[in-house]
Amino acid sequence: MKRRFLLGASALAATLALTGVAQAQTLPPLEQKDSYTVGFAQSESNNPWRIAETKSFQDTAAQCGWNLIVTDAGGSAAKQVSDVDSMIAQGIDVLFLPPREEDPLIPAVKRAAAAGIPVFLVDRSVNPDVAKAGTDYVAFLGSDFVDQGKRAAEYMIEHFEGDAGKIIELEGTTGSSPANDRKTGFDEAIAGNDKFEILESRSGDFSRDEGRRVMETLLQAHPDVNIVYAHNDEMAIGAIQALEAAGRKPGEDVWIYSIDGTRDALQAIIDGKLEVTVESSPFFGPLSCDTMKRYAAGETIEPWVKVEDRIFTPENAQENLAGAY
Repeated sequence: MKRRFLLGASALAATLALTGVAQAQTLPPLEQKDSYTVGFAQSESNNPWRIAETKSFQDTAAQCGWNLIVTDAGGSAAKQVSDVDSMIAQGIDVLFLPPREEDPLIPAVKRAAAAGIPVFLVDRSVNPDVAKAGTDYVAFLGSDFVDQGKRAAEYMIEHFEGDAGKIIELEGTTGSSPANDRKTGFDEAIAGNDKFEILESRSGDFSRDEGRRVMETLLQAHPDVNIVYAHNDEMAIGAIQALEAAGRKPGEDVWIYSIDGTRDALQAIIDGKLEVTVESSPFFGPLSCDTMKRYAAGETIEPWVKVEDRIFTPENAQENLAGAY
């Protein structure tokens, strides 16, 4: 997976050295037993995707023998670091972590591993120049974010019927792996295609309200926009709200492409306001349980436990609506 980094690897390495965290360490083993104290340090709970992810862990806890400890960082990387440190102090057996940003959580990941706690990164990864699967944490469980962006772009290229595509790109949380990679995949897919031009790209922090506010601002600066690419469905829905408030018609004079596969997004496709959403499944509980048990049994876990995602279009949105979150 390609990455763009806010903090250089050398600077972060120096920070880790100052905090007394080893640069490389042997992965801690996990004893096979009937029950485990498991930590899940959620990054925030401000959208349906995050809520569904947390619920998936909670629903899996009993059947997997987990005494589950869940925290919510409220969108703060510093709070998420504090949450992980608290779990380390409580003596958890296993940590599942969706890092809010690629760099700030690395020292906490290394501290957990140094304390003998196997760490599994879930749905978001960290800077691979500084921390690596198989050395600093067991594995990354998640989707191919670059491919998600690429698939959204490929669908747009194939189906957009206008003469010229003027694009506003709503990015996710600055410094997060999905925002970095979904931008990379999309931007690379349209590079060299003279039909499409990105007018402006700005973060909406994966939030519906922020996506709406950013879209309102960018719409004033770029009234000729006719395509919106949003890094998640919440920002896409926010963009639809902003466009409609401005008298524009999503699905008629502005075409919107997104990622996640939420119920609201599928309904927007059915309503003709959203063109496509590439799935990014939040249901990590069962996969996390299975991967943890394989690790406890002594299996070598692949560095990237990849999730295969579908794509939702006008042809299949209705049939998948009932199962959406």
